Amino acid sequence: MKWKKYVLTMVSVLIITGCTFGGYFPGEIENIEEGAEEPMLTTSSIVKLSNTEHVNFVGDEVQDNEDGQEFSNLDKEDEPVSNNPINPLTGLPVDNPENLLLPPALVSVTNFPTTARPQAGLSTSSVVFELSIGDGMTRYLAIFYGDYPRSSIQEKSGDMQEGLTEGVQEPVIGPVRSGRLPYEYVRQLFNGFIVMASAYSKVADQLNDYVNVIGDDQSDINSALVSVSDIEKIAQESDNKIGDGALSGMVFEKDIPEGGKNAPSLWIFYAYKNQVFWRFNEDDGSYHRWQDDADGSTFIEQTDRLNGEPLTYENVVVLFADHTVENTYLIDVDLLYVIRGKAQLFRDGQVYDIYWTTKSEEYEKTTGKLRPIRFIDAEGNPFPLKPGQTWIELMPKFSPFWETVDSEKYHILASGRSKGSGYWGAYFKLDN
Repeated sequence: MKWKKYVLTMVSVLIITGCTFGGYFPGEIENIEEGAEEPMLTTSSIVKLSNTEHVNFVGDEVQDNEDGQEFSNLDKEDEPVSNNPINPLTGLPVDNPENLLLPPALVSVTNFPTTARPQAGLSTSSVVFELSIGDGMTRYLAIFYGDYPRSSIQEKSGDMQEGLTEGVQEPVIGPVRSGRLPYEYVRQLFNGFIVMASAYSKVADQLNDYVNVIGDDQSDINSALVSVSDIEKIAQESDNKIGDGALSGMVFEKDIPEGGKNAPSLWIFYAYKNQVFWRFNEDDGSYHRWQDDADGSTFIEQTDRLNGEPLTYENVVVLFADHTVENTYLIDVDLLYVIRGKAQLFRDGQVYDIYWTTKSEEYEKTTGKLRPIRFIDAEGNPFPLKPGQTWIELMPKFSPFWETVDSEKYHILASGRSKGSGYWGAYFKLDN
């Protein structure tokens, strides 16, 4: 059965026809596998846009939620021991093993404008890629696989959280925004489908296996949300069932690896008005995300609007890769057939010098399919992530990475150098 063509309006499915910085990161050059073929890029078989010449570059919409509705998922640290199958993207058991046969959903989630925050559903994502979309802004490609958000009815106070969730009858993810060039490579690596709010025609032509989400409030750029039930329905009707080994390669171990350096904090600079802190929390053993309020100074802990809980990730990876700038808003990232690229892994309050690879191994050579990014040590052995969720910050290859100082002031962080401080910085720097 071929993919059906969908446009999702709010949560309904309709079938249709048609600052300059001095410094240098001593990274090693990534080698592209010799003889590897570039993927054939064609227009999606899921959705054929009626007028690709006038596709809206920015996606639309957000859905409001019903009073008293709250969404929750199991606390990651307190999850009981289970004999259920393990999610290969988290190293944790799943409640619904049959979902492991379905392809992952890769949802394009907005980060700007700040009115989109807090986003919905990120706390249940297995992996999130954060990438530059130009003008100092970033966007998330959140991968949902295995267990999805669940809902529970609880009393809520009349605050901003209530306003953001007013009117929604079931768990949703978003706000959903437009597709970007690197999405196709991630989709191939994770054997999934993309959920986005349209795309610029030059981008849409490069993407395969996607669905479009369209909201009903054209005055609200953040009004597109996709319901979990719609995502599950699309996945269930897909011919792309996940077979043995299709998502293998990521290794998880609870024991803390040797050789790490102290890392209670990671500062990520994308732009003056787009700065992120990842701060290690000893109580839950994960990194919590904080971001400035597009003012370069007011840092707010990021939460999930579905449950009000902080965004926490057991693993934060700074992944250095070649970036190609076609224009201000068209930035591609080379992720396929890379023999070895450099990365930094933050887990358990430690940082590790590691590498990443997407080279063809026995699975790729025998099946003709790809697998997710694998993390390795200097000898090429698998390097373990902590069981749990992973957030990947995509950085240009020679972006500076160093130990800075404990501060929230940009000029102090950017110029600070303090070996052994444990306060790390990564500075997004394009060579263009």
